[in-house]
Amino acid sequence: MIYSLSQLNQMDRPQFIQALGEVFEHTPTVASQVWDRRPFISIEQLHQQMMDVVFSFDLGQKLALVRAHPDLGSKVKMAAASVQEQAGVGLDRLSASEFVGFQQLNQSYLERFDFPFIIAVKNHSKQSILEAFDRRLQNSADEELDTAIEEISQIARFRLLAIVDRVESHIS
Repeated sequence: MIYSLSQLNQMDRPQFIQALGEVFEHTPTVASQVWDRRPFISIEQLHQQMMDVVFSFDLGQKLALVRAHPDLGSKVKMAAASVQEQAGVGLDRLSASEFVGFQQLNQSYLERFDFPFIIAVKNHSKQSILEAFDRRLQNSADEELDTAIEEISQIARFRLLAIVDRVESHIS
């Protein structure tokens, strides 16, 4: 469903969480906390307020947010938005060898960093995702957590653009 900013601004907390709770994968806490910051004058402001909530999280909360994301190319239950995003770059149609390759990369990454590889797939192709895996496996854990949060920010922005009517906002 598409919402206007004025509709979001007028919602009670449960309605707001229902509308925006999955902008951050299985982490409705972000929507719940940002509700107190209404009214929002633009999608940009709403996104920034949501990210301010994420940046205020302690390390455990940030790790929980990152760990709420599914492995790329996996067949596990995930948020509808993740299903659509991964399908958009063909991760739902991997060949048997591609599936095995993604699973091996996911496992290597998880073993190295203790959280799943996060990437805003709308910015990528299968090939560029594979290249990012190789490059990012060389990073430190701190660098990768920061990168994961940056990627989550991009994912959240894409999701907001899909949910909130842009006619009445200032973002394009």
